[in-house]
Amino acid sequence: MDKRTLLSLTTDIVSSHASLNELTREDLLDEIQNVFAKLSALGGDDSVPCVPIAEDAGEFGVVQTVPAVPLAAAFAADKVFCMVCGKGMKTLKRHLSTAHGLKPGEYRKQFGIPTGTPLIAKEYSQARRKMAQDLNLADGLAKARAARGKKK
Repeated sequence: MDKRTLLSLTTDIVSSHASLNELTREDLLDEIQNVFAKLSALGGDDSVPCVPIAEDAGEFGVVQTVPAVPLAAAFAADKVFCMVCGKGMKTLKRHLSTAHGLKPGEYRKQFGIPTGTPLIAKEYSQARRKMAQDLNLADGLAKARAARGKKK
C-alpha cells in the first residue's frame, strides 16, 4: 500500500473515532500514530501478531486496553476485526479465547461494545442462516423439541 492510501485511511479512521469520542490533543496525536502504524503493519495482509497495548491501571485498578481498531471500523460486512490485535476474521469468539484468553462478555466490557452486537461478520451470518433455511433445520429442531417434550 502506498503512503497516500495509508494517510487517507488513517484520516478516515481517526476522524470517525474522534467524532464519537472526546480526545485531547495528545490522545489525537497518539491515535493518528497508532492507526498509521497498524495500517502500515497490515499492508494488505491480515497476519499481524496479536499484542495488546495496555495503559496504566485506571480507577479501581482496572487495566484498560487501547483498541487496535476503532469501534466504528471493527464491524465490517465481510470481516470483524479484533480490537486487541487488529486481525480480521469471520468470527471472533474462538480467536478471543485462544489468542487473548478472553470471553466474549469480557471483550465487550473491555471495549464498550453493546451486548446486542454480534461478534460475527454479517455476510457470514446471513450465509449460514440461508443454508439452515435451505436444509430445513428449523423444522428438525421443532420436531426434536416436541419429541423431547413427550418423553417428559
